[in-house]
Amino acid sequence: MEERDWKKTKLSLERPYRDDHGERIPVLLDITPDGEQVFETPEHPTKLLGENLRRIFNERGVDFFERQDSLPSGVAQPLDAADQPNEDEESVLDPAKTVLTPEELYNLRKECIPQLFIALGEMTEARDVLSLLLSSAPSQHVSAASSLPPSALTATVVTKPPPISSVEVFNAQLTIGGKDEALRKAANIFGVAATKLEKSRQSSENYWADALKIRRANWGLVPAPLPLGAPTGKGADKTSKDFFISFGLEESPVQFRRRALAHMGTYDAASNNLQFPHRRRHRLRISLAVADSGQTACTFRNAPDLLNAVSLNESLTAAQKELIDEEVFSVLIREASNLPTASTRVSERLIVIDVAERIELQFEMVAITLNPLIVSTSWTLTCDLIYHTLHALLLCMHTTQKSQRILSRGPSKPYSSAIPTGRSVLLQPIIDLLQYQQFCTRIKTELNKLTSALRSAGVPCILRFDAVGETGQYLQRRLATGDSSLRVGGEALLRIDNRQTLRLTFASPSSLTAHLPQATLSIASVPQLCQLLADEAEKCLLSKLCESGERYDRTSVASTWFVDAVSGKTVGRWEGCIVYVQCLRPFRRLIRCRNFCVSFNQDFAVHSSAYRLDRGNTDKLSLYDTYSPQTAASLIVWQQQVLERVLSEH
Repeated sequence: MEERDWKKTKLSLERPYRDDHGERIPVLLDITPDGEQVFETPEHPTKLLGENLRRIFNERGVDFFERQDSLPSGVAQPLDAADQPNEDEESVLDPAKTVLTPEELYNLRKECIPQLFIALGEMTEARDVLSLLLSSAPSQHVSAASSLPPSALTATVVTKPPPISSVEVFNAQLTIGGKDEALRKAANIFGVAATKLEKSRQSSENYWADALKIRRANWGLVPAPLPLGAPTGKGADKTSKDFFISFGLEESPVQFRRRALAHMGTYDAASNNLQFPHRRRHRLRISLAVADSGQTACTFRNAPDLLNAVSLNESLTAAQKELIDEEVFSVLIREASNLPTASTRVSERLIVIDVAERIELQFEMVAITLNPLIVSTSWTLTCDLIYHTLHALLLCMHTTQKSQRILSRGPSKPYSSAIPTGRSVLLQPIIDLLQYQQFCTRIKTELNKLTSALRSAGVPCILRFDAVGETGQYLQRRLATGDSSLRVGGEALLRIDNRQTLRLTFASPSSLTAHLPQATLSIASVPQLCQLLADEAEKCLLSKLCESGERYDRTSVASTWFVDAVSGKTVGRWEGCIVYVQCLRPFRRLIRCRNFCVSFNQDFAVHSSAYRLDRGNTDKLSLYDTYSPQTAASLIVWQQQVLERVLSEH
């Protein structure tokens, strides 16, 4: 592609010295009042060269060129004595010798200042005369006396030649364009400044509106410290110009109250953004590792409520929960080393406690993430309950500290001395409650076994089990008054055959009491409880068999039935026959009904056997019939059937 013609145009940066016709352009020196132009006289090059050579011989000497030829190449000729500067010139060139003393400077000033004033007057007078001549037009009424002589100072009027039209238009365009650009830049600057002022005004209004919202939500506002470098001396203005938002608890330690500070973003576009300089974004996670009989561990965790920081109140609430979790974890670390009833493993962000058999409790500080999908189970709800109970116990501890500080007459005690040494305020109640839960589970399991066994044998049973007898309002009132023991209790009522009632009461962590008609017994172990339940069930069965035998014999033959409590048997007598119902301890019961034998296994399942005692051989028993939970009839019906067959044979 060929290059365009206008791109081939080349402009020289040197001043032109020839016109378009090739003629030399003369140098303009002056313009006369008549408009005549005075040019510089052209000099002949030969004449100019001769003058330069003449100056060389006059200033350097006639033998200048001979001396230059005799010198080696690259060595400059030294100056002659005539060419060397004298001492006066050296003193003038030397700056150290040109310094004047005050006396010399004063004398020089006295000599120069009068002459300078004279020159100033002459210049001022000449300026006034020139101004008068240039401003006054030629008039015919000027008198000859006042006119200046022809040889005096005259003025020359110079008329500026008219500009070229194209150049004038181009200059006008440049001027208009420059002014337009300047005006646009100025307008842009003013527009940006106005926008910033409006944003600043709006930000200021939003700032104080948000501050009022925060105060209305009952968050604390504290004065902000003075900025770095502010005057703090006597008489200086020490008034705070800003505020901080305090979201910590009142009775928290100092290290946590110092971190519980936030401030509003002043220069941010969104004024509702809060700045938390000490926020760590960690939450407390509580886990329960439960192992089944096959030693397979299942871990259950709580589901912390993560708030979306949309409003100011939600942001402060989320930050407060994080700080409270950190304070709870610090108290748990301090108390975990003094636990007397559980083994503990403590690290920087993890606490592991063996609270009961095959149950492990873990406290861990984890980074905030999205809520994982957690299946809601009873153990998950237990973890949530532990999490919120820890917060309630922490508030209870703060209430106790505040009461001690108010009631103390001396100076306020520090945080460390306000907490009783050797006492676990947060951790021990949680461990007691978990142990109490397992304790109640084992008790209920044994009661359910007995109830199921008796029901399968045809004996009606009703079980009412209340693990926690206190109401929620009562526990909340105890926490509000500063009682952090959290000792709870419950009871279990077992009614057998709608006549005999067995009442058990229990309290945390593992206290069990049996209330019998004859006495009140303290149960220390589960085998002891099983023995007690078996004895009570034995009495009930013996009484039930006795009554059943009496009802049956009234319809057939006359008989006598009674219960021998000393030997643990039921005796029934009628003509020609004697029935013995006897029980053996602890888990095997023997019932003889010519003869019946009834036994309980570990799950309280009732098994019975009927033995026949022949009259001719009183020492030999033969198996007559057996009863098991798989039998279609109940124990009482089976007993009546056996009696019918025995009596029919006689």
